[in-house]
Amino acid sequence: MGAKSLCLGALVLLLLRAAAAGELRSCEDARKVFRLRQLGPLRGFPQTPRAGVDLQVCSSKNPTCCTKKMEERYQAAAKQDIQQVLQTSSAMLKFLISRNAAAFQETFEMLIKLAENYTSTLFCNTHRNMAVEAATHVQEFFTDIGLFIFGTDISTEDFVNRFFDTLFPVVYSHMINPGLRDVSLEYAECLRMATRDIRPFGNVPKIVARQMGRSLLPSRTFLQALNLGIEVINTTDHLHFSKDCSRALLRMQYCPHCQGLTLSKPCMGYCLNVVRGCLANMAEVDLHWQGYIQSLEELSSAMHGTYDIEHVLLNFHSLVNDALVQAHINGPELSEQVNKICGPPVRKPTQSPGCSFDQNKDNQGLKMFSRDSEETLANRRKEFIGHLRLYRAFYGGLADQLCANELAAADGLPCWNGEDVVRSYTHRVVGSGIKAQSGNPEVKVKGTDPVISQIIDKLKHIIQF
Repeated sequence: MGAKSLCLGALVLLLLRAAAAGELRSCEDARKVFRLRQLGPLRGFPQTPRAGVDLQVCSSKNPTCCTKKMEERYQAAAKQDIQQVLQTSSAMLKFLISRNAAAFQETFEMLIKLAENYTSTLFCNTHRNMAVEAATHVQEFFTDIGLFIFGTDISTEDFVNRFFDTLFPVVYSHMINPGLRDVSLEYAECLRMATRDIRPFGNVPKIVARQMGRSLLPSRTFLQALNLGIEVINTTDHLHFSKDCSRALLRMQYCPHCQGLTLSKPCMGYCLNVVRGCLANMAEVDLHWQGYIQSLEELSSAMHGTYDIEHVLLNFHSLVNDALVQAHINGPELSEQVNKICGPPVRKPTQSPGCSFDQNKDNQGLKMFSRDSEETLANRRKEFIGHLRLYRAFYGGLADQLCANELAAADGLPCWNGEDVVRSYTHRVVGSGIKAQSGNPEVKVKGTDPVISQIIDKLKHIIQF
């Protein structure tokens, strides 16, 4: 293996030195690469080297295999190449976040459905006579939960209070003052309005509102943060490159082809200057990306125990049962208070319909949702955060990663410095980020990209949340 590597290195060195010494006799090698990479039609491609007086970037004192039209083709290819490399580098990160965003959303949807089924089952099994009337309010309540988690701007306290307010007329007519059913709409509205004053369910609505607020908001923010992570990657995957950057990429990647140096690769220092210059705005995301991952860790840690969404949603039916029991115990006192506020009910006889909820059908989802400790939401989040933490320095080290893994020549080999094949790059190598680019000898960076600034602002908002 070592002997083969030495032979290959010697061959490359001979070819590069021959071309660099001005011994280029044919453009056939450049034509082959041009054709293999499908950079454009071969019509107009020189058969033999020519003077390149019309070239704007790949100019050389030696004869060249490039025309102005080819230079344009190469420049487009250089931009396409760097974007493809960027997308390849972020592919695993993007897949990690998007897969988990979809999985967590699906899990939340199943949790909401199961919690609704638990609550409907409670009414069917324990309070069958009011199950049908209560079903609408139960459904509306869990619809509101789904709307909140998936981004609608509604108040958890409002929809919790609305659920218990609308439930009380049903409870009153079936449990506290049973017998004749179907109270008038006006009387039912009076009961609903009186709920906050007479507090038929005790402290249960306050307990539910507190639990819902403290469990649903972190879950909602968690989902929003994952979707923002995907947006950040999509934005940086399709970064707009400046004209100066495009010219620098052309000079680094394809200008050697004009001199027949199709096997050459840029020197490491040269590559770092060009790519750090082109990705200077992207490097500015680094600090905020690290803060984003840290905030996801903290958010995940806060979503546990009493206020874990899994616990809160699947325990909701127990609190509803507590509320119903309390209303039943305090029935005589509540009836007296209602009579003072709303007067005696105006009712007409009717038959209460039976429960129509198909428990066997809707509870099949329980078999799909494992409550095993290894499958809890908390463990899924922990596993996800553990994988995501590996990408904490993704944006800060991206330019270095691209040059080391994809673009630059290996240490010790002759390399392209933008003008010629040399032993090593002699210019100063600048750091990452916009401020460091003031001394970049290869790329001029004029200022902050507004698209990147917008992404950074969104990351700051999530971090502060």
